[in-house]
This record gives sequence, C-alpha cells and structure tokens, in this order.
Amino acid sequence: QVQLVESGGGLVQAGGSLRLSCTASGNIFRINAMGWYRQAPGKQRELVATITSGGSTNYADSVKGRFTISRDNAKVTVYLQMNSLKPEDTAVYYCNAAWGDFTVYWGQGTQVTVSS
Repeated sequence: QVQLVESGGGLVQAGGSLRLSCTASGNIFRINAMGWYRQAPGKQRELVATITSGGSTNYADSVKGRFTISRDNAKVTVYLQMNSLKPEDTAVYYCNAAWGDFTVYWGQGTQVTVSS
C-alpha cells in the first residue's frame, strides 16, 4: 500500500500563486510517474500535470506556462507550483502515483479556490 498526503491548497485571488505538495509513504519502491489531477464541481476529474521518475513532464494545455510540476525522488514528494491562477482553476486537486505496472494510488484531495 502507498499513502499520499497532499497539502498547500487554499483560497487565493486571481493572479496569485499557490504551491501544492504531495508526499508518498508506505511501499514506495515501485512508484513510477506521479501527477496532479483536478475536479471542479459538476465536472469530471481531469489531468493537470504528470512527471516521470526521470523528470519528464506533461501538462494540460489549460495550465501550460502557468503551472510547474517538480519532484524530489529522495523525499518521494511531488510539487505543483501554480502561478497566475484563474477562477477556472478552482477545483479539488488530487495527487496520484503509478505503482508497478497496473496500480494507481490517489491522495485525499486538497481544495484550491481562486476568487475573481
């Protein structure tokens, strides 16, 4: 089992910044890619950004140039630096980790609210 604990969400004005963190614990040795997803009220969960254990990144078009995903493998922690936030970025943000070949673990989610 792998546990993912997120932190860093909150309320921010449009144009502001937040940094999310997600730390994995437990059976971490087969963790591969890690990433962030988000789910706004009434919408499906969507990809925000992912990063492989080697540092390759992938971003949703809606966040390119504003968000940066990074990873500290020694701390088994993934970060999401969010700049130039917009009201449409308001959502619950979930961390996930791919484990082995077929398993995905999810965090409990952290709320990000961007006021206009």
